[in-house]
Amino acid sequence: MKKIKVLVVEDQTVVREGIVAILSFQPDIEVVGEAHDGLEGLQLAQLKQPDVILLDLMMPRMDGLTAIPKIKEAVPNARILVLTSFAEGDRVFHAIKSGALGYMLKDATRDQLVQSIRDVAVGQASLHPSVALRVIQEINQPSALSNTIDPLTTRELETLLQIARGLSNQEIANELFVHERTIAKYVSSILNKLHLANRTQAALFALREGLTSLPQEMVYN
Repeated sequence: MKKIKVLVVEDQTVVREGIVAILSFQPDIEVVGEAHDGLEGLQLAQLKQPDVILLDLMMPRMDGLTAIPKIKEAVPNARILVLTSFAEGDRVFHAIKSGALGYMLKDATRDQLVQSIRDVAVGQASLHPSVALRVIQEINQPSALSNTIDPLTTRELETLLQIARGLSNQEIANELFVHERTIAKYVSSILNKLHLANRTQAALFALREGLTSLPQEMVYN
């Protein structure tokens, strides 16, 4: 079994050691490094090339929000899962906009934390239940899709709708009767056109826009 390589970035020693202890009992997870702050986390991420980076927000020298875009630039394939005590909406969206794929709170159960790591490792978004509620409240403020600089094609819109439903590329390919590689191209184009960093942001965008089906004028095109 290929293990999920995890880097834990947390400045509080007791908390960090507790997380490492929890993960040590998981047969599919391997902690490959521990960092005390964002700067050390950035350095270890480049050195260890982890699959998932478990990242606190409030840390000395370099905090989590500052570290996220730097880590994504240095290690593009790494998936970042924020683990913090703060559930404020602005922090959540700042973290997601910067490239985090998941956002969990430190009052999560060990099962929630472990499952969140597994979800993020395979590219699925993962939000703590209370954070998810804040996201839902935020996205209930639709704006105009027509304001995007580069409009999406019908196929790209169809793909975006499925992303918002939480489907994987393979599942979307099955829905649209195309190859998975074709969906990967659509996803890449969607992110480029909408200036988004990942699928989490794409899903939030679709929900914020109130997209539940294709616009009627596109159905017949």
